[in-house]
Amino acid sequence: MGRLFGTDGARGIANIELTPELAMNIGRAVAMELISDSVEHPTFLIGKDTRLSGDMLEGALIAGLTSAGANVKLLGVVPTPAVAFLIGKYNADAGIMISASHNPFEFNGIKIFSDEGFKLPDDLEEQIEKIVLDNKIPYKKAVDGDIGTVERLNCAADDYIDHIADSIPSDLKGMKIAVDCSNGSSSVTAKKLFERLGADVDVLYADPDGVNINDDCGSTHIENLQKYVIENKLDAGLAFDGDADRCLAVDDKGQLVDGDYIIAILAADLKSRGKLKKNAVVGTVMTNMGFNKFCDDNGMKFVSTKVGDRYVLETMIREGYNIGGEQSGHVIMLDFCTTGDGQLTGAMLMSLINRRNAKLSSIATLMQRYPQVLLNVKVSSDGKLAFYTDKAVKNEIKRVSEILGERGRILVRASGTEPLVRVMLEGEDLDEITKLAKETAKVVEERLA
Repeated sequence: MGRLFGTDGARGIANIELTPELAMNIGRAVAMELISDSVEHPTFLIGKDTRLSGDMLEGALIAGLTSAGANVKLLGVVPTPAVAFLIGKYNADAGIMISASHNPFEFNGIKIFSDEGFKLPDDLEEQIEKIVLDNKIPYKKAVDGDIGTVERLNCAADDYIDHIADSIPSDLKGMKIAVDCSNGSSSVTAKKLFERLGADVDVLYADPDGVNINDDCGSTHIENLQKYVIENKLDAGLAFDGDADRCLAVDDKGQLVDGDYIIAILAADLKSRGKLKKNAVVGTVMTNMGFNKFCDDNGMKFVSTKVGDRYVLETMIREGYNIGGEQSGHVIMLDFCTTGDGQLTGAMLMSLINRRNAKLSSIATLMQRYPQVLLNVKVSSDGKLAFYTDKAVKNEIKRVSEILGERGRILVRASGTEPLVRVMLEGEDLDEITKLAKETAKVVEERLA
């Protein structure tokens, strides 16, 4: 994790940690990195979610990019994967998404994509950090006719919807579903997309006001959608996060179908049709142990990476795999997209159910989940850094590991996007792992808060 960029871009409380000055300088720096003899005026796309601070940071990025000589095309409110896809469609040199994903509205972030629609590699992010943070490389100042231009595009959301609709192998006619838009980016795309695919759609939390994004809704608050699906006797529900790069599902019985289940269902379908490349699926160290068993039972190879969809994607590209993701709902289908795409994931899942004329609750039984407990411990900035060396925390992790043996596992890690240390335990006995998780969380809090 870098000094400026975490696992998912630069992120912080808007106007306090992520200031307009910082955003402008990031814009300057990334433009400088792309300007060359062959690309004199690189074109950047800028998208944003519905946060109040989005306009402020957009303006700062425009100033930074154009002052260094880059041209800017504004996409307006769109999902993060729309930015990644539209870079290629519009022949742009890079894209920037202004979003803090699933975080509360007071946070915001800057995600940068390359000309191929992938998140920037670590070495390029490090170079941008050196320009912005170390002040050793003077900022480039374009003058006269070299100053960049700005253009606003009104077709971005529709072009993205067309792409998703064209990627789905079969329609959703006859299905009754609900979509929770988290008062975020999917508020401008989900209804149109799923109705175009033929579904009868109830749209929830699609009235953004700048401050209600992710507020008791979306993929981080799935309980509201669960209740709605049961009360209205729907076939399924889909919940997205603020920038719609994640998707979680709710089955016809109101049960959560998380990212692990969704990936298992989609991977098994790909394998049955001979389209699962190298018979492999990529996950992370947070992937449930039940997923490993599912892969073993179905002749698939499970490949584990560090937490973060960027690491999943890097492995997929390097090894030639075509599906992977995270329990949180980041699902990457490399045949169709270059990043996690919540609406593509949800549409693919619904299409599969409809094609098989089956219920999601029955299909999801193909994988059995091990009991899992996840506790988030708020820590100080110094505590988050000390986590990697604190002996008391290390000794506690060792103690719990020895107790669990082969019956379970413990994973304790610092969040890449928030001031948290996450304590996760899995095992056969829910009561046992709950007790051990609380004991470990207490040690973390005492040492690092």
